[in-house]
Amino acid sequence: MKKDNYSNLVESIILNVGRQITELSQKDNSNLVTVAELILKSKGKVIVCGLGKSGLIGQKIVATLCSTGTQSVFLHAADALHGDIGIYKKNDPTILISKSGNTEELIRLIPIIKSMNSKIISIVGNKNSFIAHNSDFILDASITEEIDSLGIVPTTSTVASLVIGDTLAAILMKMRDFKKNDFAKNHPAGELGKQLGLRVSDVFHPLSEIAFFKPSDSLFHVTSLMTKYPLGASFCLDNKNSILGIITDGDIRKSINNGLNPNDSVKSIINFNPITINESTSLIEAMKIMEDRASQISILPVVDKDNKCIGLLRLHDLFQTKLV
Repeated sequence: MKKDNYSNLVESIILNVGRQITELSQKDNSNLVTVAELILKSKGKVIVCGLGKSGLIGQKIVATLCSTGTQSVFLHAADALHGDIGIYKKNDPTILISKSGNTEELIRLIPIIKSMNSKIISIVGNKNSFIAHNSDFILDASITEEIDSLGIVPTTSTVASLVIGDTLAAILMKMRDFKKNDFAKNHPAGELGKQLGLRVSDVFHPLSEIAFFKPSDSLFHVTSLMTKYPLGASFCLDNKNSILGIITDGDIRKSINNGLNPNDSVKSIINFNPITINESTSLIEAMKIMEDRASQISILPVVDKDNKCIGLLRLHDLFQTKLV
């Protein structure tokens, strides 16, 4: 097959998947809302169970549910029959995932699950299957065809099951009024968690690490101070720690280029109206303040709730958190 023909095949396959997922949205999905309400009212955890490719999809659904506020665990269908069923507590809802709806290991589990007073929710590709007939709620994941050349490899069917699971998680997020800060709490080490959870107070440099100057100081003296405290800026504060002005490395370079004598005072190059940032501001907002402007800035004086200067934040500090 020529390369162009393969390119056409790729486009055809992707369009086929998209068409079938669109068809999925046109089914009667009212049970998704009912199931979400059931899970929301449940005091236990959600058990998600599957085998093979369906099991892998189940693990991903569990990960999404857990990270979005719904306690959930994955139970391997085969392991469940050899001791792992002990994870259950009475009334824990169960989601069974099976394309055929007749997976033997899941069928053998159903009487045990029912003895736990667990509501059974099935994500199945066959509404007339044994698992579907023995479920309290059926989530229809039936498809027209798999997209592989043989039409037998779990491809579109796994996408359909995943879409249903992710949709359920999204509905639960809406019902729980799940916020960005809630997401950050569940992802403290991830990039999204850093963006949403870390604050300026977590990374700024305190006053003890900063150079200070007086307007009467010479350019040479201020440059020496900024060499000793190499954070890229020097502050001028009053006796109550309110910021009066700031000089940056860039200001020093410009002044030298413009012919300012080393013995001259720095009064002419002071920024008397610097942009400041509150210590409680999120790092992602700090990055926007620095970069989303016509003239970007790399240093911000940090102030507390009383607008008193308490430190300095650099764009470099944000790079170290891998936000940018």
